[in-house]
Amino acid sequence: MKKLINSPDTVVTDALAGVAAETGVVMLIYLNQALAEVKLERDMEGRALTRSDLYDAIMEGAVERVRPKIMTVVAIMAGLLPIMWSTGTGSEIMQRIAVPMIGGMISSTLLTLIVIPAIFGLVKGFGLPSDSRKRPPETSKPIKRHQRIPEPAE
Repeated sequence: MKKLINSPDTVVTDALAGVAAETGVVMLIYLNQALAEVKLERDMEGRALTRSDLYDAIMEGAVERVRPKIMTVVAIMAGLLPIMWSTGTGSEIMQRIAVPMIGGMISSTLLTLIVIPAIFGLVKGFGLPSDSRKRPPETSKPIKRHQRIPEPAE
């Protein structure tokens, strides 16, 4: 009887699940912080939060996570590429860990930087009014940062 899941597969799955969960939670923290700042500004202006404001908050929060996420992925992939290209004793087993890990890091990056902000926008935007005045993106002013959160080690 053939095993369906072997040890290298479970190692890769556990590692990728941990990295994806950590970076996803950090992305949500940044998105929530940016949205809270926009809400505070709108409350001080005396107007309601709109979908355009939500879009601005998502762009601001997600952009802050691009560089740290890319740096994390590049560092992990730089460590895995020599393992993937190795030819010594035991390299077959290590390659079975390195190859799916590299692919998983790419898909984790897409999940963190594209899918999570999109779902955040759908969930938080439900029930928000559309912006009555259509403004082009280049005229929107950036969100003022009151307090910076230190970058967590990934």
